[in-house]
Amino acid sequence: MNKLIIRTILLVCLISTNVFSQAGWNWGEQIDVAKENNAIYTDMVKVEKYADAITPHAWLLENTPDLNESLYQNGAKIYTGLADKESDKVQKTAYQAKALEMYDLRIEYFGNEASVLNRKAFPAYKFYKGNKSKYPELMELFEKTFALNGANFSTNNFVAYMDVVRRFKATGGELSDEKVLDIYTRLMDVLDGQIAASSKSASLERVAKNMDKLLTLTIDLSCDYVESLLGPKLAETGDIKVASKIFKLMLQNKCTDRPLAFEAAKIVNQNSPDFAISKFLASRASKGDNRQGAIQYYNQALALTEEATKKAEIYLSLAKIDYQAGLKGSARSNCRRALSADPSMSEAHVLIGNLYLSSFDECKQGEFKTVDYAVFIAAYNAFQKAGDYGSMKKSEALFPSITDIFTEEYTEGQSIKIDCWINESVILQKRAEN
Repeated sequence: MNKLIIRTILLVCLISTNVFSQAGWNWGEQIDVAKENNAIYTDMVKVEKYADAITPHAWLLENTPDLNESLYQNGAKIYTGLADKESDKVQKTAYQAKALEMYDLRIEYFGNEASVLNRKAFPAYKFYKGNKSKYPELMELFEKTFALNGANFSTNNFVAYMDVVRRFKATGGELSDEKVLDIYTRLMDVLDGQIAASSKSASLERVAKNMDKLLTLTIDLSCDYVESLLGPKLAETGDIKVASKIFKLMLQNKCTDRPLAFEAAKIVNQNSPDFAISKFLASRASKGDNRQGAIQYYNQALALTEEATKKAEIYLSLAKIDYQAGLKGSARSNCRRALSADPSMSEAHVLIGNLYLSSFDECKQGEFKTVDYAVFIAAYNAFQKAGDYGSMKKSEALFPSITDIFTEEYTEGQSIKIDCWINESVILQKRAEN
């Protein structure tokens, strides 16, 4: 007999005697009955006839509890579907409990607790968010789920967890404001990481906004309260986590002018240098007349970015500090660095114009008005590059008069050298006469 025919006959015999079983499936002792019930209930699930799926599914739960993970995945689908359509409250609650039981049984027989709880948490929240007797259970579930999953915490679960915290605390649950802040901070640390790693972060950013709203609904977040709650702890410990909480909350509540915000930001920046925080610290130091501190933090910010527009922004800030200190040459140099990084930064041209406009007294020689007033032509040129028409008009009104030019034997259109710190030449123009 042909060897191929013999092998085919043997294979059919083996299958008919169930020597081979489907990989990943444990059909138990009543293989045919198990397969039949599996086929029936899965067909019912496909057409959403969940009530008809209960009996064959229940038989499998009792007789083949380790059949396959799909037994519990489909079980959750069956009882959730029944609960959603049920109007009787008692029966609805029973279906919901049965749906959640499927997740627990899945863990019991197939493990993978972190992943399964990540899937269980949101349905549990959906079922029980209106039942305050279940809030302690939900708190425990979400705490465990977050602890096991960390960076892999499901997107659906962030807002759900924070809302459970809000409901639990509002109904008398033992949860201090500091514990609420701790939960929120740990959640946001993970969410921020997911946003940074995602190519489609818009939906996650909406989640973050909802988290912020829920926090404000859960505890008092006034600046005074944040200071009284966390200020003493920061002073005592200098803890980076406490500092991070303080800075985030004060940023959120727009009270970064508080000394505590500055101290918290310094601690955060020392541990994890950041462009935005360095810039904030520099701005605050500048407002506090701490010129050297401002320069230090602005220079740190420069080292923390490669973005041209951000560099231009920092150079302009350094220029303003120099301007306030009367260091006009240094201010102009920083303006030029800003323009080199971002030629569209018109504000740098405006600042150069103001530097020139304010330099008449220190740069005038007192011999020829035409030369002395040429500083206003330099200012005009800078304002023109910025498109600042108001300042151009103001500068133009101070140009040398035609009488001065003629009397002092100069000619319109000739080059005039401006000495002093300005040290550049302009093309001579006359003032418009009324």
